Amino acid sequence: MSAKPTFQRGLYFEEFEVGQQIITAARTVTESDVVSFAGLSGDYNSIHIDAKYSEAGPFGQRVAHGLLVLSIASGLVQQTGMMNDTVMAFREINNWKFTKPIFIGDTVQVMVNIKETKALPRIGGGSVSIELDVRNQDEDTVMKGTWTALFVSQPEEE
Repeated sequence: MSAKPTFQRGLYFEEFEVGQQIITAARTVTESDVVSFAGLSGDYNSIHIDAKYSEAGPFGQRVAHGLLVLSIASGLVQQTGMMNDTVMAFREINNWKFTKPIFIGDTVQVMVNIKETKALPRIGGGSVSIELDVRNQDEDTVMKGTWTALFVSQPEEE
């Protein structure tokens, strides 16, 4: 017998409000994360995987892949539950900036701010513009930008 997992439903398009803020849980970036991402992506750049090489580099130590941390941020946003069973599609990443390096052992957290909503009745939902500010354990912004995602509308009551 196959049972559907139990989880809280995400937000319907109509439940998003401009200015709404959500703070995610935090997560520490590990050496295992960096090594696994290098294998998955094929990005074996020495600044990520070679400790000796990185000591002489601009940051003095290995740095996590920016795209790894972007992926971690995506997971942290998903873990808030806001997208559970209500997101249709991830549509755009806009104005993304990698502002500071993330090191192995750094802990990141995402500040989410709803910037814009646009109803799209033809698709049965709408577009939500989500501003993300990814911060480290010192509250420094390490990357930021805007995502656009499509969400379903609230079902009509019968």
